[in-house]
Amino acid sequence: MASFDFDQAEGLRRMLAGPKPRIVTVLSVTPDEDKSSMLLNLSASMAQAGDDVLLLDARATARSVGARLDVASHATLLDVARQERALNEAIYGLPQGFCMARLALTPDEELTSDQGLRRRLSTAFGVLARQKGIILIDGMLLDDDSFPLEAMADGDIVIQLSSSAPAIKAAYALIKRLSSKLGLRSFSLLVTGAVDAEAQVVFENIAKAAKRYLSVRLISLGSVPTDEHVTHAAKLGRAVIEAFPMAGASVAFRRLAGQFAFPPSRASLGV
Repeated sequence: MASFDFDQAEGLRRMLAGPKPRIVTVLSVTPDEDKSSMLLNLSASMAQAGDDVLLLDARATARSVGARLDVASHATLLDVARQERALNEAIYGLPQGFCMARLALTPDEELTSDQGLRRRLSTAFGVLARQKGIILIDGMLLDDDSFPLEAMADGDIVIQLSSSAPAIKAAYALIKRLSSKLGLRSFSLLVTGAVDAEAQVVFENIAKAAKRYLSVRLISLGSVPTDEHVTHAAKLGRAVIEAFPMAGASVAFRRLAGQFAFPPSRASLGV
């Protein structure tokens, strides 16, 4: 009877908790400008598709997506964890239809040394995450190859790369670091600045090596081609899908946004 009561209470707790938000952390071996552009356009594309998206800058560097938007005056989740600001002060909306927040303004050694602060930061993030359908994170690894938030390790991890030989080598090295730290799990690859056929070759080569030498399965998210419309749209202060909806990059971002709405199929897994 005690076991039944426990199971029933646990089931009720999960029902009241509501659906679990999807947390997607993006790591990149491409230039910072390419990563920020991809994140902003992907967030706008998911918002246009009807997703409730929040883009979180968890890098706290001068080259992160938040720094690109020059939002240093806004509160951060670290401010919330320190009980200096309210959570709603750390969330702000963008004209492209999605919200944004920053983990911190600068790298903070307290995140590795103060476990109490780190727990409070995770709590603040958990409250924030439950308010949104998808949390897309501009992520980075700390010096010990861990994430600033445990939830980042538990969610989806996407690695952005180009088709260049140095990027492929760097992406494989990153997968090796991640699998060593996190254990056996899958990772997704997104190739930017490449057409589909080129991206597929890149994915197949990395996927075969990862499976053979690391026992890691990879998921292909396809590619986003080089498109001058992305740069033109940025100069207009708009997302490419909004300014140039028929551009090749817009088509790719719509397809990519759709993939985040559904779990990956077996056909997309590296073999």
